[in-house]
Amino acid sequence: MTGRGSLGDVILQFFLVSFLAIGGANAVIPELHRMAVESHQWMSDTTFTDLFAIAQVTPGPNVILVTLIGWYVAGIPGAIGATLAMCVPVGTLAFALTRISHRFRDAPLRFAIQRGLSALTIGVILASAYILMRASDINWQCYAVTGISVLGSLLTRRHPLWWIGVGAAAGAGGLL
Repeated sequence: MTGRGSLGDVILQFFLVSFLAIGGANAVIPELHRMAVESHQWMSDTTFTDLFAIAQVTPGPNVILVTLIGWYVAGIPGAIGATLAMCVPVGTLAFALTRISHRFRDAPLRFAIQRGLSALTIGVILASAYILMRASDINWQCYAVTGISVLGSLLTRRHPLWWIGVGAAAGAGGLL
């Protein structure tokens, strides 16, 4: 996997994916993974997971993952092209739909669509978590840390960064 692709391919792929990003860039992680790792073979699972980790620790919006994938595949022009292709079309569409939605703010159909999109967003974010777990958990110890983190997040009121710290400590201690 060379990490090289044409700038046109990068722009086209991110343009198409942008319309699936209901709920933000994290909602399309399964599609980004399929596109970059499985379909175009621009990178490995490990590289994708590494770019995701870098995007998460970088201040700013989660769309930074798109910029990093574009950069990895087609350099600086790829980073710029991927980011613009991901943000501009869907941003324009969101602006137009917001104006329409505001006009029909009390319509029952608007509420039904909003509830349906909320459920869809939750589903694709859970799919994102599954893709990342599958790509990064390489042994039973990693699966155990992931399971403990999920259960801890669901069953306690601890901040998610605490669970990230548990995983980091396990890795630093050589347990993973």
